[in-house]
Amino acid sequence: MFLSSRTTAPRGAYRVAVSIVAAAVAVAGLASTAMAQKRGGTMHALINPEPPILAVGIVSNTPTQTVGGKIFSALLTYSFDLKPVPSLAESFEISADGKTYTFKLRKGVKWHDGKPFSSDDVVFSFTKLLPEVNPRARINFARVEKVTAPDADTVVLQLKDPFPPFIYAFDVATAPILPKHVYDGTDYRANPANNNPIGTGPFKLKEWKKGSYIHLVRHEEYFKPGKPYLDELIFQVVPDAGQRVVALETQKVHLAAFSDIEWFEVQRLKAMPHLELTTKGYEMYAPVSWLDMNHSRKPFDDPRFRKAMMHAHDREFMRDKLFFGLGRTANGPINSVTQFYDEKALTKYPYDLKKAEALLEEMGLKKGAGGMRAKVEMIVMPYGEVWQRVAEYSKQQLRRIGVDVVLKTTDVAGFNQACSNFEYDMTWQYLFQFGDPAIGVARSYISSNIKKGVMFTNTHQYRNPKVDEAFDKGAVAPTREERQRWYTIAQQQTTEDVAVGWMHELEFPTFFNKKFRGVVTTALGVNESFDEVHLAE
Repeated sequence: MFLSSRTTAPRGAYRVAVSIVAAAVAVAGLASTAMAQKRGGTMHALINPEPPILAVGIVSNTPTQTVGGKIFSALLTYSFDLKPVPSLAESFEISADGKTYTFKLRKGVKWHDGKPFSSDDVVFSFTKLLPEVNPRARINFARVEKVTAPDADTVVLQLKDPFPPFIYAFDVATAPILPKHVYDGTDYRANPANNNPIGTGPFKLKEWKKGSYIHLVRHEEYFKPGKPYLDELIFQVVPDAGQRVVALETQKVHLAAFSDIEWFEVQRLKAMPHLELTTKGYEMYAPVSWLDMNHSRKPFDDPRFRKAMMHAHDREFMRDKLFFGLGRTANGPINSVTQFYDEKALTKYPYDLKKAEALLEEMGLKKGAGGMRAKVEMIVMPYGEVWQRVAEYSKQQLRRIGVDVVLKTTDVAGFNQACSNFEYDMTWQYLFQFGDPAIGVARSYISSNIKKGVMFTNTHQYRNPKVDEAFDKGAVAPTREERQRWYTIAQQQTTEDVAVGWMHELEFPTFFNKKFRGVVTTALGVNESFDEVHLAE
């Protein structure tokens, strides 16, 4: 339970173990701004699919993060090597015992409606709003004993116990600061500001024409003097994959990221002289995709069925032919390029249709009419043509072992509703790792995070007390070696149970027009604020 108040902090109350000041870290992964950049210009960016709402934190799917990251701000951002960099906070300190985090906030920050930003907004966001609506924030802030505001420019978080990954909990997707004067006392998920957002970011909403574009303009009272450089950002909603490619080719749009451009177009587009390709800017995310199976429905409640699903998919074929060589095959919950991955701990399920069928036979699922053993529904993830192809590949492969798959299409809002309310058999999903297993991985597997109505939680309803214990103790263990021991157990147990069907460690291509600079400057990539983006001289 949270306690929040304004108190007077005693002088010298905190032993400082870490102190990072904005001026000292401005060079840590951010684009150099030693000389003033040219102001002005418009960037047109693709956004696919259209976000269901714009208030990041209320909804945390990728399109909302991309647009919302320009409108809202957080206390910190992160450099390419995942070092924390102040944002709304101008500095922070961590006590020697690792239990007290003190943030000094920037002075003079204003919301887009002209109201002053203060520590009250931070306390409200951290203690009331985010723990209710944001799946990662709920886990992170549950470890906090109290949040206090000694004054309008200071916030102090007192943890119940040391939690080393806590420093990764303050990005704009996990812990955006939302305005107390707009949300307090309201139904957070139904607040009109979700579609007419009021943030502190460098850009504010001018117009959202549903199905067409989202038009953002410069916030003239942004807290970084002289920024942003651009006059406006226009996110174009282009549902057709072919039209998105043409728009990028003809320079009608200047930026494409995540699933905007299908993987099969990458090699051709990277040869175009006006485009630059980068895979940087996803270091914070390290996404893993998986076949999501609802454990509360038969036959998915039987681990043998889930193992059969794994054996039925040729993941190397998927990597090479569906994702055109980008990324790596996945075998467990932790991305192999991030910390605490342990390949030796994983139970692997190589492509083997005969083994898949043997498992179904063992379950008593005999072949019936047309050679089918079971019939299930799969919701197609609405994030571009590649996911339609992935779903069609699954349907084809599972038919070969006697499982009839009915594909169901929906939009992002329908997808979120079905998954968060456990109203599905199976689907495809990918989630971000956010720098540490305690922040981005545990949420999908711990039983305490089974919360109906909240997306990106343990929506498949996997339960294993050993996994709960491993993730819990791995998060707070005092040494890296002990953390590794617990995360090894978590990887052993989840892969033995096939909590989900891990398939691919994604690498997204980001294309941007070379007439722009400062596009990808941190580990948040295109979800960053874009206050550094400017036209090349």
